[in-house]
Amino acid sequence: MAAGLGTRMGELTKKNPKPLLTIENKTILEHTFAALPKEVFEVVLVVGYLKENIQKYIGNEYEGKKVTYVEQKELLGTGHALSMCKKVLHDKFIVLMGDDLYEKKDLEEMVKHPLCILVREIKKDSVEDKYAIAKLNGGGKLSEIIERQKAKSGDLANCGAYVLDKRYFDYSLVLAGNQTEEYGLPQTFMQMVKDGAQIDIVRATKWHNVTNPEDLKEGL
Repeated sequence: MAAGLGTRMGELTKKNPKPLLTIENKTILEHTFAALPKEVFEVVLVVGYLKENIQKYIGNEYEGKKVTYVEQKELLGTGHALSMCKKVLHDKFIVLMGDDLYEKKDLEEMVKHPLCILVREIKKDSVEDKYAIAKLNGGGKLSEIIERQKAKSGDLANCGAYVLDKRYFDYSLVLAGNQTEEYGLPQTFMQMVKDGAQIDIVRATKWHNVTNPEDLKEGL
């Protein structure tokens, strides 16, 4: 999934959307394509801001994988973005954020599971409310995701990578909360958990969340 305008990126996203910014001489999207498991045969990019730049750069096929574009005309959140892909996604699929960097072996591990979420263990207490924390049930499966939390050492942060299936599209979109009009992807698929779906946890060995210009200076 490709993200739109990065409001914290300032001048950097005036002429290009954030997924086309470069880290180590490669665009964020190129890093994402390189990390995809061999099982992925088609990529669906949800585009909006400066979508023509992404379409021109990536094209309709990239490194042997078919590329399909879905336009999100209004920024209504990640849950809404995925819902727009209903007609082009079938059975099981992996969902990634278009402005994060993921480790290939982590994604390879994810696709072994019927349903799962990628998390990173927090190494030290945080001072800001900036993490979405994944909670587990007694069986080690996902039970809850709590947004905007001050993380403690040992907490599991949501990395924004999921393996889901077409059951997602059976549920109504859920607002992300926090006085926003955007629909959250985790909030929406958690309805599956309430109905008994078992979502596994995969722990990330590496994950790089790109939110500020400084994040472009370092990769995985």
